[in-house]
Amino acid sequence: QVQLVESGGGLVQAGVSLRLSCVLSGRTLSTYTMGWFRQAPGKEREFAAAISKSGAYTYYADSVKGRFTISRDNAKNTVYLQMNSLKPEDTAVYYCAATVGSLTMYDYDYWGQGTQVTVSS
Repeated sequence: QVQLVESGGGLVQAGVSLRLSCVLSGRTLSTYTMGWFRQAPGKEREFAAAISKSGAYTYYADSVKGRFTISRDNAKNTVYLQMNSLKPEDTAVYYCAATVGSLTMYDYDYWGQGTQVTVSS
């Protein structure tokens, strides 16, 4: 059974950086395309970034492009989201997700429990 556990969230000031981590257990990470999503208070969950199984390809939402970087270390079964130049509107619960499909914004099969990121102005 696949389990995803996120970590690295916290309360930070605008402009600083934060790195989220997501550890996959129960299977080999290289089997999965991985994504990061976020859900702000009162809003629907939205796609942020995705990375292909090998790590060769990435895809970003326009709202985070140029500030966030998704990466993976298949040997460590871990996916990362480096978030730079954080803004108050980045405040959300951030979720890690996995799918056996190709690089996509949709149809993820497994989800973590989320980690809170709060950016103060």
